[in-house]
Amino acid sequence: MNDRNIPITEDELHAYVDGELPAERRADVEAWLAAHPDEAERVQSWRAMAEMLHARYDAVAQEPVPARLELERLERRPRQWLYGAAAAVLVAFVAGGTAGWVAHGAANAPSTFQSFTADALDAHRLYVVEVRHPVEVGGNERDHLQAWLTRRCGWTVFAPNLEASGLKLVGGRLLPGPKGPASFLMYEGASGERYTIYTAKTENGATQMRYAKTDKDGALFWAERGVGYVVSGGADRDRLTKVAQAVYDQAEKHGT
Repeated sequence: MNDRNIPITEDELHAYVDGELPAERRADVEAWLAAHPDEAERVQSWRAMAEMLHARYDAVAQEPVPARLELERLERRPRQWLYGAAAAVLVAFVAGGTAGWVAHGAANAPSTFQSFTADALDAHRLYVVEVRHPVEVGGNERDHLQAWLTRRCGWTVFAPNLEASGLKLVGGRLLPGPKGPASFLMYEGASGERYTIYTAKTENGATQMRYAKTDKDGALFWAERGVGYVVSGGADRDRLTKVAQAVYDQAEKHGT
């Protein structure tokens, strides 16, 4: 069959934008786009967005996936630092300095704030650079996304409407959290800026917002009703605070 008679698929259009389309198919796609100006405009918007994302995030695009974000660790997530703390206590007990070393191990264990923000920022940096597959379920399936994450996570996952902040829901995915699953939602602005919301179970009932910064990314953490929230974004703390406040306000109204 002549390739020109094979319909152009959505995946081929994305591959064309990413420069991954086979050479023998490229001319057919370009001819089809020339005959379909509306689709050509849509493809051009994808290309413009890809260029903005590359400009913003190429510095982290090649970083390795953090081990703690590997999905096979979802159901077996006792943290390495817990093993380290237990080992330190055991050694100290044998050495006879039990009390002092227990206190030492506890002092060096990461706090909930530290562990949550580290996981959230790792996930943020990993997925904001993705053009074709930043999420598992797209924002056009908001109801399904919320229901799926709620069922998998065990608490009500709510995707807030952040259009007043100039952000549109890209979608979300399921991630491993500190003690089980975590939900991960991504939002995007017209200029290509991306913000993410990471939530997971925590032993903290409720905490005030706390800020953390890593390189060019910032994060705001808080806990409410046994669920920890981290909103991550760029280094503009004022902008991040406004987005996080909008998330917090809507979560409160929604009762999550």
